[in-house]
Amino acid sequence: MEIKMEKLNMNQFLDESGRITQLSENSQKRHALLVYLAEKFESDRNYSEREVNEICSQWHTFGDYFLLRRELIDDGLLSREQDGSRYWKTKTEFSLAETRS
Repeated sequence: MEIKMEKLNMNQFLDESGRITQLSENSQKRHALLVYLAEKFESDRNYSEREVNEICSQWHTFGDYFLLRRELIDDGLLSREQDGSRYWKTKTEFSLAETRS
C-alpha cells in the first residue's frame, strides 16, 4: 500500500524538530506517523523496553510513550517477546521512503 506524504499532510502532526505532537484519528495518517517513528529504530537490533521507551520519548511531545510503544506493536512495526524482555523492528513492506515517492 503506497501512501504519499504530501497527500497525508503529516506536517500538521510534527513540530519543528520532527517530533510527533499528536496521533491522527485518520488511520492512514496514524499508520504513516507510526512508520515514521519506527524508522527511528535500527533493523536487526534488539532493544530493551527501556530503550524503546527512550526512543519513543525522544520523538514525541505529548508524554505518552506507552501509547506509542503499544501502537507500534499493534501495527506490526515492532515485535516483542511475550514477557517484554526484548523488542525488535519488524520487517514490513510499508516504509516512509515509499510514502515520499
